[in-house]
Amino acid sequence: MTATVHVPGGSMPAAPVEPRKRRASKVPYLLLLPGVAWLLVFFVAPMIFLASQSLQTGSIEQGYALTWHIGTYGDALSAFHSQLFRSFGYAATATVLGLLVGYPLAYTIAFKAGRWKNVLLVLVIAPFFTSFLIRTLAWQTILSSDGPVVGFFRATHLMDLLRSLHLVAGNDLLSTPFAVVMGLTYNFLPFMVLPLYASLERIDIRLLEAGGDLYARPFTAFRKVTWPLSLPGVVAGTLLTFIPAAGDYINSKLLGNTSTTMIGQVIDGQFLRVLDYPTAAALSFTLMLAILVIVAVYVRRAGTEELV
Repeated sequence: MTATVHVPGGSMPAAPVEPRKRRASKVPYLLLLPGVAWLLVFFVAPMIFLASQSLQTGSIEQGYALTWHIGTYGDALSAFHSQLFRSFGYAATATVLGLLVGYPLAYTIAFKAGRWKNVLLVLVIAPFFTSFLIRTLAWQTILSSDGPVVGFFRATHLMDLLRSLHLVAGNDLLSTPFAVVMGLTYNFLPFMVLPLYASLERIDIRLLEAGGDLYARPFTAFRKVTWPLSLPGVVAGTLLTFIPAAGDYINSKLLGNTSTTMIGQVIDGQFLRVLDYPTAAALSFTLMLAILVIVAVYVRRAGTEELV
């Protein structure tokens, strides 16, 4: 299709425009192809295989066959529901602690750090330069029975408080729920701080100054201005902390005991030691669906426009 351009003394046909528009409209879809292919190969295909495996019956010796045995899900939940709920409890506790520690830190970096801002940001991400496993093993030394941390907790009677909260059983911190939660909080703290900092750093400081000009107390200005404007960072940080923490198994394995086993540790054992692939796949799928439901409800209740 061509357009006609009117000029003095007559008219002349213009160059076709629709083919060029069609080519331009296809560019965004072509740019999406690598990402879509990546998701199909490394996410969708494994999920389909995992779902199929969870509905199979058989044994490692005789082989597995797809029999659509949905009862595997019920059996898996009946046997390991306590580990699943424990994982969500530990992950939620670590997320709350991460928010309590990470928000003041991100606030300080965003508004108070001055020329030290970049240095503090590097210190926040510095743990990523070390292996996750090594960082967790370091907590075995930090919480060792003859270390200064345990001595401080005993001297200040904080050990009695932790014992009353059922976070420790005896007079030690290692191999307890407290150690597992501390490990989760530390390892995933940067995932909380960085989104918070990004959200706080975007706040116009003049809005806070306007609150002071209107005789708002600092806490009122924080509650009415800073906190609402930083909610996208809060939601993003809590999700980035809760999701990996719920499926983690390294911290519970190295810092806990048999009574602190998390669902990730169970899945690891079912896949690699017990070799019960259908149960392991069913637990993996259940964990994924449970996290998906929790995240959907949480984001909907949070209601931040930037995450919709």
